[in-house]
Amino acid sequence: MRKSRFTEEQIIEVVRLHAAGAKTSDVCRQHGISGTTLYKWKAKYGGMTVPDARRLKQLDDENRRLKKLLAEAMLDVAALKDLAAGNF
Repeated sequence: MRKSRFTEEQIIEVVRLHAAGAKTSDVCRQHGISGTTLYKWKAKYGGMTVPDARRLKQLDDENRRLKKLLAEAMLDVAALKDLAAGNF
C-alpha cells in the first residue's frame, strides 16, 4: 500500500476545517486533494483527535503482526499434521 503524503495530524486538521463549515471545493483545492479523498478521510478520521489516530495506527500494526503470527502457526500445524499422517 502506498504511503500517504499526509500525516494523521494533517488529515485530522483538514477534516476539522471541513467540519467547521469550509466549502469542500475550497478545502480540496487548498490542500491538493480530491473530494473523494476528503470524504474517505472524513469517514475514517471524523471526530478523532490526534492521540486517537495514533492509537488506531498502533492497533492496526499490532493486528497485522498478530495475523502474520497466526498464519505462520497454522502453516506449522498443517505441516506437522501432514508429516504425522505420512503424506510427505
